[in-house]
Amino acid sequence: MTKNHESPSPAGRRSTSPSGSPTASQITLRSPAELADALPYMLGFHPTDSLVLVAVHGEGGRFGGRLRVGIPASPSEWEDTARQVAETLIRGSERRGGKPDGIVVYLCQDPLGGESAQRVMTRLRPLAHRLRLACGALDVPVMEALCLSGGRYWSYTCPDERCCPAEGNPMALPGTSVMAAAATFAGIQVRGSLKEIEGRLAPLGGAEAVEQEKALERAAVALVPKILDGASREEVGAETLALARSLMRRLTLAPPAETGPGADGWDDALLGHDEAAALIIGLQDREIRDIAAEWMEDEEAGPALRLWRALARRCVGAYGEHAAAP
Repeated sequence: MTKNHESPSPAGRRSTSPSGSPTASQITLRSPAELADALPYMLGFHPTDSLVLVAVHGEGGRFGGRLRVGIPASPSEWEDTARQVAETLIRGSERRGGKPDGIVVYLCQDPLGGESAQRVMTRLRPLAHRLRLACGALDVPVMEALCLSGGRYWSYTCPDERCCPAEGNPMALPGTSVMAAAATFAGIQVRGSLKEIEGRLAPLGGAEAVEQEKALERAAVALVPKILDGASREEVGAETLALARSLMRRLTLAPPAETGPGADGWDDALLGHDEAAALIIGLQDREIRDIAAEWMEDEEAGPALRLWRALARRCVGAYGEHAAAP
């Protein structure tokens, strides 16, 4: 892996690591193609219908903070969105230690209806222009702006059709780039697309949802008064944490036969309606939720993530907003 070499390519020089850590081994991204391929490894998933900004710091072009929002459906919202995301990323970077020296912009959207990927690129060009203006107004240049659509990419900043033709360039095959190799070596996985991740958190439906909502109603009647009562709040908190640990042990002892979305049905079958409801209601206590959130570190992260996903799927009907805690 190389580090901090000059390059005459339109993308310039961007140094990063799959983990995002400045102390990890670095690789150099020299072209729009490599920048496009790096995005899912920086986020941990393939963004869909997404506007992504990545801060770039220093002479070596180290990647810093990153921000993702959905692309507003109405172009009338693009100017306000561009201004808000630029200010959020740049001001946030300043608070964390340094103003970015540049920004890399990604616009990710697959074709809708009968449109082509090239049409998506053309349609989103005004949004890319507004983002360049918004970042420039804060004295931070956009060093590269890419559109990713339909398995192809385009650069909004490169005028050279020899490397950036009007029909775009194909994305690298999954797992074939230098970034993919570095991520594999580091043990980092890309966990599907954003739509797939959102689908794994979607509430259950059908008869299962009806039974779960009844269980949530029973748990709310039994636990909410206790949580609001200072005398019994600690008792409920202790019971919630004990139940969560018990369910995590159950999940650990019963690993699914496959990974990804196919494993969710297995995990759902391991949780009863009443115990899931008791845990969901108990986790609405902020102090208890903060304690449980610490389990997303080290060896407890795997079973904790499985449990939080399963609980989010149990937040059905009128309890949909309760999924914010898990």
